[in-house]
Amino acid sequence: MLFFRSASPRLVAIVLAVTASGCAHYRPDPPRTASELFAAPDTAGLSVAAQSIDRPFLAAQPIDLSTPLTLNALAVITVLESPELKALRAKTGVSDAQAFSARLLPDPTTQFGYDQRLSGPDPFNGLAAQLGFDLNQLRLSRVIREAGDASKRQVRLDMAWAEWQAAGQARLLGVRIVALTDAAELSRASAEQAAKLLDTALRAAGRGDLGGAELDIRRQAAIDASDKARTAESALVAARGDLNKQLGLPPTSRLIIAAPPAPPPIPEADTLVALALDRRLDLAALRAGYQAQEAETHKQVLLQFPTLSLTLSGLKDTAANYTLGPQVGFTLPLWNRNRGGIAVASATRAQLKVEYAARLFAARADIVDAVNNIATARRQRTALAEALPPLQRYAEATVRAGNRGDLARATGETATQAVRDRALALIVLDQSIAEQTIALELSTGTLSEGWTR
Repeated sequence: MLFFRSASPRLVAIVLAVTASGCAHYRPDPPRTASELFAAPDTAGLSVAAQSIDRPFLAAQPIDLSTPLTLNALAVITVLESPELKALRAKTGVSDAQAFSARLLPDPTTQFGYDQRLSGPDPFNGLAAQLGFDLNQLRLSRVIREAGDASKRQVRLDMAWAEWQAAGQARLLGVRIVALTDAAELSRASAEQAAKLLDTALRAAGRGDLGGAELDIRRQAAIDASDKARTAESALVAARGDLNKQLGLPPTSRLIIAAPPAPPPIPEADTLVALALDRRLDLAALRAGYQAQEAETHKQVLLQFPTLSLTLSGLKDTAANYTLGPQVGFTLPLWNRNRGGIAVASATRAQLKVEYAARLFAARADIVDAVNNIATARRQRTALAEALPPLQRYAEATVRAGNRGDLARATGETATQAVRDRALALIVLDQSIAEQTIALELSTGTLSEGWTR
């Protein structure tokens, strides 16, 4: 009762001021300008960060954009500089904040009242105060904490999976650029050679030494070779643009890509499927999400029971009578009983269970398809590589015969073009094998070095 005797608006103001002193303060944080976003990367800072990067699928190394970059270097730059990954990391911070918020208990509520006596026999003014507590949060704190921790774990695993996928995409683009560079050079040489053959055919046709049918064949060959050269050049430009975007570099950047290593042997599909089930981070993220939903379902079940609140009230009336007493409030579970919340949570849990099974099925199918495709491409490459040396020896012999005058020069040039076509087909197969190997790494959730461990 001493509180009501000494309470005054000044005291209330002091209490509120002390409480506010521990609160957070607002500070504006405007977004970065376009000039800041589009500025060239800090190469020195990038190299320092690359030497201290800590990811199980990346090797720390210095980065110099002016030197040939390995596939690992491309993956490191992607993880550090990709705008999409930076946005996802910011989302991870939001998830951490939400998990922290879930651990906090609600603040008690307070109310103060003052009644000014206007008339009547009583000589005093009235004072009232209330202090309320939400007890329902105490009952739910454990499941809320479990859901928050599982959700935070899911977001972090999703972030790690996104980094893994982005790093693999950068390596895939690096392999593609190397292959397309070689293919563009061969296609350009073939187009130049076909143009020369067409020019020779046109002159021969002008002299009457070549028929129209043969001239049409040469003309169509020149058109096809020119189309292939343009297609290869366009594909190379597009791949370079995709890589710059993936790495978070300016569109005008022109990186030098080092030749990738030879693809490793491929284990049996069943071995890789078992490895994927154990190491794929997206599957671990789905399991964490399911655990979060389990906690949410438990929470909704608990919410069907009465919610409790406790309020402590004190009062001094105008006759100087003092009262103090608790008030208990709760809901009556007569009609609702949170059946809607339970139904939604249970259906969501069932949906996540089916989605996890579907992801497992898709992972197994992707791995088996990749293993079969790589095996097919390697058989085709072996057959093509075995047929190339005899064809190359024949082309060299016909060129020598043409130089001696024993054969028409066009015969040697045609044979040389056939060699280029086979070499181009080998480049395409090598690109396919390398890209599908990287895709298999992405599907298994680990680098090829870990397939045998």
